[in-house]
Amino acid sequence: MSTSGGSRAIVAALGANLAIAVAKFVAFAFSGSSSMLAEGVHSLADSGNQVLLLVGGRRARRAADGEHPFGYGRERYIYGFLVSIVLFTLGGVFALYEGYEKIRTPHPVDHWYWPVGVLVFAVVAEGFSFRTAVHESRPAKGDRSWVQFVRTAKAPELPVVLLEDFGALIGLVLALIGVGLAVLTGHGVWDGVGTLGIGVLLVCIAVVLAVETKSLLLGESAGADALERIRAALVDGGSVTRIIHMRTLHLGPEELLVAAKIAVPAEATAAGVAATINAAEARVRAAEPSARVIYLEPDVYDEARAAAGPDPAATPGGR
Repeated sequence: MSTSGGSRAIVAALGANLAIAVAKFVAFAFSGSSSMLAEGVHSLADSGNQVLLLVGGRRARRAADGEHPFGYGRERYIYGFLVSIVLFTLGGVFALYEGYEKIRTPHPVDHWYWPVGVLVFAVVAEGFSFRTAVHESRPAKGDRSWVQFVRTAKAPELPVVLLEDFGALIGLVLALIGVGLAVLTGHGVWDGVGTLGIGVLLVCIAVVLAVETKSLLLGESAGADALERIRAALVDGGSVTRIIHMRTLHLGPEELLVAAKIAVPAEATAAGVAATINAAEARVRAAEPSARVIYLEPDVYDEARAAAGPDPAATPGGR
């Protein structure tokens, strides 16, 4: 994912959510609809989330220093995780509480045309934001399904905006159903039911975001395609005969650490090994530009020792 593409999607979502939040709170003031209050808080939470993503992206661009020699790229994951917490507490839990209170003490929806009009406007605005997020995500998505993209994306911004906008559209439909049934039946309890539905939806989305960003925070390896490119670039069949073992780790969405033990010919000289490592690093960076930090350890492959099984004193997976 390009950082600029993610930023465009975030800015589009931020502008839409701020406008929608104001409209929803105005509609709540005139109608007293708990669905509108829950949706207003939802849009306010989404706006705060987009600000968090922008701040995280800016802080992640800081240069590496002595205290953080691998840079600050993973700050984007931290802010992505904060988004899930805000969405869960400020959006989901509040909506669940408000829905429960409205069901317990229902009252009719006044001036129904306010919430209906605002919800229609919100659907159009959220639709524009969602369309922008989909458009910016397509290059990074490739041939993957949308579920696979959200599950495997290394950059948190676009999956977060996609899920927020998708959830917002479904939440607006639930709010329309709740308000509509409350007006048609004259029973305000339906407004509370719609609010509860919004709360359950937001909690589910927040949990999905938390699980995915937690995995990124713990440290994920390169994707299958990137791993294949790195393996192919390391082994040239001459100076590097095979990869004995390899580990990769995302230091940030667009920064990958590669550490590998490579097999070199037994007769290679020190100068030859140094040249081999330099050439292998150049090949890897050309094949996978995100591989910015590369550590290669040369060794002589011993087939008999490899067949005997792992050496408990060796690095796990090594031989």
